[in-house]
Amino acid sequence: MEEQVIPAAQQPKMRINRLEMKDVTGALADGMGDFRRYPMFGLFFGGIYVLGGIFIVTVLSLYHQPWMIIPVAIGFPLIGPFVAVGLYEISRRHERGEPISWRGVLTEVFRQRERQLSWMAFAVLFVFWIWIYQVRLLLALFLGFKIPASLAAFVTVVTTTPEGIFFLLVGTVVGAVIATVLFSLTVISMPLLLDHDIDFVTAMLTSIRTVVENPAPMLVFGLVVAVTAFLSLLPFFAGLLVALPVLGHATWHLYRRAISAV
Repeated sequence: MEEQVIPAAQQPKMRINRLEMKDVTGALADGMGDFRRYPMFGLFFGGIYVLGGIFIVTVLSLYHQPWMIIPVAIGFPLIGPFVAVGLYEISRRHERGEPISWRGVLTEVFRQRERQLSWMAFAVLFVFWIWIYQVRLLLALFLGFKIPASLAAFVTVVTTTPEGIFFLLVGTVVGAVIATVLFSLTVISMPLLLDHDIDFVTAMLTSIRTVVENPAPMLVFGLVVAVTAFLSLLPFFAGLLVALPVLGHATWHLYRRAISAV
């Protein structure tokens, strides 16, 4: 990957707009509209995400680490923003009235490896690694050497024993903090990097500022994303076939409401 340095003078200036709850509902409605217009694209990108989740769970089962399946399944949606780049591109092209084709969309997605968006992939995967590391640490602290050998036994231990319940409580709090940090870093920066030539650090800072200046609407949107993603995991990731594209398109539309180029 070739590093691309963007001079500060050439970077567009961004204005953060004031968001209201109607902007969140409007973005979600627009996201559903884009999915309905281009369902095959949505199912394609959602399918990649689902297959990735199934692959990880299968590998954990083969290597006899079923106790990691639930933490990985819960943490896997953390990398959703990076997978959704293709969905941002579809929404952007529709918004501009440009033709939408498989070749055009996929070419733009692969082109991102030469732009600043590629560095965001490292940031997202690093946070995902932190999530997995803290799960292993909490398992060692609360369960020690009593980690069950099967998924069913693991679920029983963490829901019926004092150690397991404390593990769930602490893990939920720590996981919520990690998810909030990653959401703040990526919710605006990902579509912003696709839309403009801007360095990824500035994009992340802009994303954080957007969340800080619009805490209630952004928190509601984040909760919608988190709850939807969690519920979509229940049928073995299958719900993400629809949830990922709808949320991906919605994130683009929320970004367009939140950020204006000056």
